[in-house]
Amino acid sequence: MKFLKFLMSRTITFLLIIFIGVTVVFFIPRFMPSDPVENMLSTIQTNSQTMDADSVEAMRKVLLENFGLQGTLWEQYTGFMKRAIVTQDFGPSLSMYPTPVIQLISQALPWTMGLLLSSTIIAWIIGNLIGMLAGFRKEKKSSKLLEAIAIIVYPTPYYVFALLLIMLFAYLIPIFPLITNVVGTPWTWDYFKSLIYSSMLPALSLIFIDTGWWVLSMKTISMSVAEEDYVFFAKIKGLKKQKIMWNYVMPNALLPQITMLSLRIGTIFGGAMVTEVLFSYPGIGTLIYNSILQSDYNLILGTITVSILAVSIATYIVDLLYPFLDPRVRYQ
Repeated sequence: MKFLKFLMSRTITFLLIIFIGVTVVFFIPRFMPSDPVENMLSTIQTNSQTMDADSVEAMRKVLLENFGLQGTLWEQYTGFMKRAIVTQDFGPSLSMYPTPVIQLISQALPWTMGLLLSSTIIAWIIGNLIGMLAGFRKEKKSSKLLEAIAIIVYPTPYYVFALLLIMLFAYLIPIFPLITNVVGTPWTWDYFKSLIYSSMLPALSLIFIDTGWWVLSMKTISMSVAEEDYVFFAKIKGLKKQKIMWNYVMPNALLPQITMLSLRIGTIFGGAMVTEVLFSYPGIGTLIYNSILQSDYNLILGTITVSILAVSIATYIVDLLYPFLDPRVRYQ
């Protein structure tokens, strides 16, 4: 009974978050000053001098229908909610007409997932290991040095570090390419080698900054866990410090970090916009950036809606699984 009550409350919250998020995404582009249909008609008329008024009006009706801008605001809203949540059909892209938005997202999503998923997991592992050492052995000089480095690194915007990497390793010491340029037949060794080589700089810019955050958070949590009674009892029993750290402190300190990791994994579907743009990386971030520049309603709505759904689903799954990860938590 408690589980059903817990499941119901989490499911209602999950659906409410999606409803509010998708609703906000629907209305924000409509407050933009530019009209995507009129922009596209102007471009077509500029390139073609032979279109008469009837042809322009007929094309306007087709475009309004394709971009979900026909009818009242309520009709547009209900139609968008149905397409976005049920069918995942966001219509054609304005900037790359008539390519469907879902096709563009499907092409960009593997790039973003490959970059951000790998960089997030690597940063999580390195940051938690360093943070554990820095928190459990806080009296050592090496721990204080690691904490100082993390404090300096963490507030630095990742795009600033990306620019530093570009200047250092793309210009001064040209080891890596400035832009992403993958060559070779897909799914071959040469292809993956080229992919890793081209993605090295954007990945490093994300890993370095994320590691600083994980170090600081893990250090704080491990210091708190180290003061618990069961850790004090383990010390009284005469257990070695390493055993106490890995068997008592680490498992309990990792629980909130696992929760945060799941939320971070949900956010990777939004891409790292500035980093992707800087390195010409063909991911979701670049797609969102181009859609905003060109007032592409459907592409804006599609990419951001997918991001909202991903974060909401990740949070929902963690809420349901957390009592299994932490035996101290009970369904209420």
